[in-house]
Amino acid sequence: MTATDPRTVVTAYVNAVAEGDLDTVVASFAEDVTWTYPGDLPLSRTWRGRDAVLEDFLGAAGALFAPGGAPAVVLTNVVADGEQVVAEWTSQGTTVHGHRYDNRCLGVFTVRDGRITSVREYTDTQHVERTLFAGR
Repeated sequence: MTATDPRTVVTAYVNAVAEGDLDTVVASFAEDVTWTYPGDLPLSRTWRGRDAVLEDFLGAAGALFAPGGAPAVVLTNVVADGEQVVAEWTSQGTTVHGHRYDNRCLGVFTVRDGRITSVREYTDTQHVERTLFAGR
């Protein structure tokens, strides 16, 4: 597999998130990437463009965790077929409300020319609402 192989790109991205490697995270996305997050939460919608995904979506989600409570992300499975990659990961941390966040997530990634161009994420949005958006 090469560095631009879709499976390698997604695996490197999720591992970079887990390790806090912001340079690799940024480099993983195409400029016009989209990320669709499910449900009816404040974060639920299709985010368009690398800056919106990184700053407005992922950055806003990170701010919902307590200082020092950033979620630990662990890649648990990857299945790839051409430019489509399905990745599963766990995410555990402490929220700003003091709740224990422990969620399983799945993303359907599209990778073209070595960059992630779209993500459709699936997760337990009821758990997200109870823990990250407590009191909403």
